[in-house]
Amino acid sequence: MAGNYVFIENSSSNPYLIRRIEELNKTASGNVEAKVVCFYRRRDISHSLIQLADKHAQDLEEEKESPSEADLTDKQEHQLRHRELFLSRQYESLPATHIRGKCSVALLNETEAVLSYLDKEDMFFYSLVYDPTQKTLLADKGEIRVGPRFQADVPDMLQEGDSDERDQSKLEEKLWDPDCPLSSKQIDQFLVVARAVGTFARALDCSSSVRQPSLHASAAAASRDITLFHAMDTLHRHGYDLSSALSVLVPSGGPVLCRDEMEEWSASEAAMFEEALEKYGKDFNDIRQDFLPWKSLTSIIEYYYMWKTTDRYVQQKRLKAAEAESKLKQVYIPTYNKPNPNQISVTNGKMATVNGAGPGAYHAAGGGRACESCYSTQSAQWYSWGPPNMQCRLCVSCWMYWKKYGGLKMPSRAEGPEEKTPPSPEPRSRGHGPRQSSHMVPVRNSGSPKSSTKTKQAFLLQATRLTKLARHMCRDIIRLRRAARRPFVPINCGAIKAFLSISTEQPLEPFEIHTSTPSSPNISQNGSFCTHASPHRRPIHAHPYTNTHHSYSPGQSR
Repeated sequence: MAGNYVFIENSSSNPYLIRRIEELNKTASGNVEAKVVCFYRRRDISHSLIQLADKHAQDLEEEKESPSEADLTDKQEHQLRHRELFLSRQYESLPATHIRGKCSVALLNETEAVLSYLDKEDMFFYSLVYDPTQKTLLADKGEIRVGPRFQADVPDMLQEGDSDERDQSKLEEKLWDPDCPLSSKQIDQFLVVARAVGTFARALDCSSSVRQPSLHASAAAASRDITLFHAMDTLHRHGYDLSSALSVLVPSGGPVLCRDEMEEWSASEAAMFEEALEKYGKDFNDIRQDFLPWKSLTSIIEYYYMWKTTDRYVQQKRLKAAEAESKLKQVYIPTYNKPNPNQISVTNGKMATVNGAGPGAYHAAGGGRACESCYSTQSAQWYSWGPPNMQCRLCVSCWMYWKKYGGLKMPSRAEGPEEKTPPSPEPRSRGHGPRQSSHMVPVRNSGSPKSSTKTKQAFLLQATRLTKLARHMCRDIIRLRRAARRPFVPINCGAIKAFLSISTEQPLEPFEIHTSTPSSPNISQNGSFCTHASPHRRPIHAHPYTNTHHSYSPGQSR
């Protein structure tokens, strides 16, 4: 059900993924998909971020009065790293059939002993948030904001007769005096007149008449807070003189029209705002950046809180509630009992893949190979682990630990002191291949040559007849041997064209290039200049692909 933390299997050899279910949806084909929040293990992030996380944990440990990890053994510290996760804001949809069980994930409690996480089965903790896009780690906890930046300094109470030495210009400005000489009835009557002036002003305004065609809509718009606040501010600025304030509300040019954000926004802008709110929620910065860049952030926030008072918001809230009621609340996941492809058995001292072993049938370790984690030589079932050529394997207990926690119970012979990984069959060059020493990723060679080599595309430079003619007529200008010794100096094609045009009385055509690559370091696509390759290259008819080309033959004049 929604809110549960679950194990999800996406590979038969890799550890389970840990996710939190946000909602369950039924697809058109009848299958159930789970929208989940991603959690990452230590093996899933880079080594530099792991060092940052360890430094953060060390700083927290130093702040404690009684360190909780002082009495941990090496084995407990090793297994505690397998319980640490990193929360992310990333969502993904996965088939519900990939769920393999439930687990528990909690925010790290600094007052609780870390051994409590090891004592509980399928228990994990997190304290940092990982951004897979930006590759950053942030603390996922609130901060107690104490100090002059967050709290006001309350001065001492003035005694009778003491003067106030504070700078009055830095204090707040009074906008309304509750002890004004007007009675409550007089103030209410003035506000009624202000509403009537606002309704009349909307009747005279053409744009307001289009947006609010009915009298009821205009009167409702004139009764909003923007009209009342303007009326009360006008009354306060004129010393609560009713006649003077009324003359300001209705000047000689016509009645004053006060509009708020609900009236200023057009229907298309309101529709874009609702679409953005559906996508980003109350992230007003993203709404302004991607949907309404011409609106100020203050305007968007003010419109949001006014929009929540409209019937449109009430209708959408009811629709969402009905949609939530129709969604799946929980789904039954049967026990997954299909054989794992990594199951192996020992036959005549050799390992062989089987569908499973009978209960209680213990197999001895063939060829002296024991469990890579606990070094046990007997198990009801064995599982291959790591590269196939290394023939590493795990017993049943260590295999389940590997699937759930993404590591081995104890540092093994094939692992380093930090994070554990199956051994690599051969050394890797720096900067290539998946990271091994800190991510525990089993590496399997697919055997396909496509994954290691990339076929290079060949190209053919086909010169026109005039270009071939220019090679013979302009030998003194081209100077082929000298140009071949200087392959990166461009040839003056303009001089060649001018000389050939005078000699033949027709312009030189540009090169025609047939190529399967978008660019070449020695060929210009527009024929403005070209550079010669090394003189030791074979002639073009010596290449095999020219023998079958329809436009070239070995005997053709070059």
